[in-house]
Amino acid sequence: MKGTVGELGEFGLIRELTSRLTTTPAVRLGPGDDAAVVAAPDRRVVASTDILLEGRHFRRDWSTAYDVGRKAAAQNLADIAAMGAVPTALLLGLVVPGDLPVTWAAELMDGLRDECQVAGAAVVGGDVVGGDTITVSITALGDLRNHEPVTRAGARPGDVVAVTGWLGWSAAGYAVLSRGFRSPRAFVEAHRRPEPPYHAGPAAAGLGATAMTDVSDGLVADLGHIAEASKCRIDLRSGLIDIPSQMSDIGQAVGVDPLQWVLTGGEDHAIVATFPPDVKLPARWKVIGEVLNPSALPQVTVDGAPWTSKGGWDHFGSIEDAHPPR
Repeated sequence: MKGTVGELGEFGLIRELTSRLTTTPAVRLGPGDDAAVVAAPDRRVVASTDILLEGRHFRRDWSTAYDVGRKAAAQNLADIAAMGAVPTALLLGLVVPGDLPVTWAAELMDGLRDECQVAGAAVVGGDVVGGDTITVSITALGDLRNHEPVTRAGARPGDVVAVTGWLGWSAAGYAVLSRGFRSPRAFVEAHRRPEPPYHAGPAAAGLGATAMTDVSDGLVADLGHIAEASKCRIDLRSGLIDIPSQMSDIGQAVGVDPLQWVLTGGEDHAIVATFPPDVKLPARWKVIGEVLNPSALPQVTVDGAPWTSKGGWDHFGSIEDAHPPR
C-alpha cells in the first residue's frame, strides 16, 4: 500500500478499504452495491450518527489511524447499546486529502472493523470523497430484539443510579497527553481508544432499567439530560464513586481534583442507568446515586448540592470548553 489516496484513486481506495472488512449473519448484502442490506428482525432499527474532524476530535500526532477508527466506531456503537439495543452495522463517510498515505486510511478501516467485531457488528458500506481536512462520519445501526428502547425519559423518584465502565479515564489521559507525556499508559490508551461495555446496555434493558445513556460528554452533563427528560432531580454521592489511586496521582501532579475528571470528563462511554430500587444488579454495576423529586428545575446534584464547577469534554479543546456536538 505505497503512495497516497490521490494516486490510488477513489475506486482503488474503496477496493482497498472494503477488502479489509469482515461480516456478520445480520448483513444480508455488504459493500459493493448501491446500498447494503441488514436484517432487522425486530422491524425497528436504532440509528445514531457522529462526526470526527481532525484537529477538533483527534490529532494524528497523538493517535494512530487505527486508534481513530476504534474510537469513531466505539462512540457510535455505545449510543446504540445505551438504547438497550444490540449493534448490528456501521456506515462510514470519509473525507480525506489527496496526499494522505493510503496506509493511514487502511489502518483507520482496520480500527473500525475490529471495534465492530468487539460489539458484534460489521462495517457495511459508506462513501469516500476528497477534501482538505480528514473527516470521519459514522452511522451506526442496532436491533432492539423485541425489547422496548430505554430512553432518557423514564427515571422515577426512588430509582437508583448505577454505572458500569470507566469514568474520568479519558480526561486523565488527555491531561497527560496535553503536557507532553505518554504515561501512565492505561489512561492514555483510555483516551485514544475507549472500551464501552456494549453488552451492558441490552443487559440493563433486560434488568428493567428505566432510563439510560452513555457517558460521552461527562457524567453530570449526561445525567442532566436524563434529569431534564425525566423531570426529576438526580443526586450523586461522591463517596460511592471509585477513583483509582493512579488517577489521584495524576491529579496531584497536574493540580486537578480527579473528581472533576470523573464527574465532567467525557469520552469514556461508560453506561449509566437508573433502575427500580428492588432490582438486584450484577457486580459490574456500581450504585452511585439516586433519583429524587425535583426541588425546583430538574438538575443533577452532588452530595446534595448543585455542581458548579465548569466541565465537559471537547476532545482536543480544553476541559472547560463546550461539549462536542453529539
